[in-house]
Amino acid sequence: MYLCPVMAQFSNKLVVFDLDGTLLDTIGDLSEACNYMLRLRGLGEHTCEEYRAMVGNGILRLVERALPENLRTAEYVAAARCDFLAYYIDHIDRYSHPYEGIREVLHTLQDAGWTMAVASNKFDAGTKKLIANIFSDIDFKVVYGNREGFPLKPDAALLELIMKECDAAPDTTFMVGDSGVDIQTAKAAGVCSVGCSWGFRSREELEECGADYIVDRPLELLEIVRR
Repeated sequence: MYLCPVMAQFSNKLVVFDLDGTLLDTIGDLSEACNYMLRLRGLGEHTCEEYRAMVGNGILRLVERALPENLRTAEYVAAARCDFLAYYIDHIDRYSHPYEGIREVLHTLQDAGWTMAVASNKFDAGTKKLIANIFSDIDFKVVYGNREGFPLKPDAALLELIMKECDAAPDTTFMVGDSGVDIQTAKAAGVCSVGCSWGFRSREELEECGADYIVDRPLELLEIVRR
């Protein structure tokens, strides 16, 4: 297993990961659930590539974006979200899988004694289920999705809660994510932002949002966090 030099002396740092598009490629299951919801209503479906531009702001916004504009009323979107969730929670990890190299990075950080956490805009139960099913061998100290009483990212409230529970300061915390939302969240909390170009959004989006670092392969994360 690859282990960065002098990793141990940085073991007090916190690395907070986004989930969808960062740790896991979940677009297949998200697409299936959305298209199931659309089929129930006799509506046209979307491709996985089209869904990549719709994710990142929670399930409600994903469902809203998948619907035709003339159907995006509060009542219709709420009902469609219920149908989405009924399907998704039972098929949440059918196609979802870690990006190549992610598991190695997580094991390297874990073996070195680092603190790791997850902060996602996916609903909390879904976030916890995916982590438990796919990363049962990884000791994430905190795993939070969208929770009642907490606004979605890029609001920093959830990240700040994680930092408090992990007893971590902003200058020793890294936020790792694939979208501008994650970069904005990091900036709002005053922590170092690391953009992942392998996810659902483009490198250009990460650059425009001012990511402190952008990595193209998971193993590059180890070089960033040990600086």
